Amino acid sequence: MGLVVVISLPLILFCLLLGFGCYFFGRARGRKDVHTNPQVYGVPTPPPGTYASPPPPPPATKMPPSDQNV
Repeated sequence: MGLVVVISLPLILFCLLLGFGCYFFGRARGRKDVHTNPQVYGVPTPPPGTYASPPPPPPATKMPPSDQNV
């Protein structure tokens, strides 16, 4: 029983310490990243050298009223 406590207790403490370290390091890095590279929402711009898409086709003509189709 003593061997289990001697091996597992330092491993548990190391895992907790590693978890807290990764948490705080990631939080600091994320906060720094927000200031240097703000996230922009919206439609992405096309790559340089590409042309705009062609205009949409003209709308279809309307059907005449049904009493004229007789």
